[in-house]
Amino acid sequence: MWGKVLGALFGLALLKLPGLILGILLGHWFDRTFRAQFERNGGFNGLFSDQQDEQALFRYTTFATMGHIAKATGTVTTAHINRASEYMTQLGLTAAQQKEAQAAFRDGKVVSFPLQQQLSSFYQAYRRRKDVLHLFLEIQINIASTQDTMSAEQYSLLQQVAAQLNFSSGQLDALIQVHNAHRRFSGRKASANGKNNLADAYNVLELNATTSDALLKKTYRKLMAKHHPDKLMAQGVPAEMLDMAKRRTQDIQAAYELIKQHRSRAKL
Repeated sequence: MWGKVLGALFGLALLKLPGLILGILLGHWFDRTFRAQFERNGGFNGLFSDQQDEQALFRYTTFATMGHIAKATGTVTTAHINRASEYMTQLGLTAAQQKEAQAAFRDGKVVSFPLQQQLSSFYQAYRRRKDVLHLFLEIQINIASTQDTMSAEQYSLLQQVAAQLNFSSGQLDALIQVHNAHRRFSGRKASANGKNNLADAYNVLELNATTSDALLKKTYRKLMAKHHPDKLMAQGVPAEMLDMAKRRTQDIQAAYELIKQHRSRAKL
């Protein structure tokens, strides 16, 4: 729509009636070709927003929400603190960024922390970038799953986070299942020929053994594009926050290769 509107206005201003017609045609082409990508990048808000402010919002909301989820049971366990510290180390944060992350984590641990208000601001900034929201929720699932099984309180809080970001309970449960599959698959890479690892490889790709080769390849490419660090960084994710996306793409590629090898041997 916006392509046709702006095309018409510019065309009319430059060439009057012929320009109006030409502008509408060019705008229609733009809408059809670039509309989805334009909206994923934030639309016109994305053009005029300060990317540094957005990235600071992503960092703060990520670690503050992590702190709130870690505190959901009433006490932040040593395991949660270690997981958060490990995550900060994996991200390669500078000393200043680590202090900011630790301060945000402490803010989130406070019972009165305004989580819904913070998530509302975050959602308004990234609402047209679904892949970024997916990544954010995956990070929170990771901290909630520190001890392999999350508490009922943490799951309830994750449901609130998901709802605030416009994810249904079913979508949250699906993400948790995929997260668990990634965790098991990463832990079993050393035994790449194991039957259990093959099952987890299919779960990583959100498929099953009856999937056709064509759909397998199509899904693999779709997931690689969805989690590609360069794409997420272009959508406003700070470069240092892309560790999970990088590990996801590594797992997806390894899972795809394992399934292909298994299918090739089965055809011999």
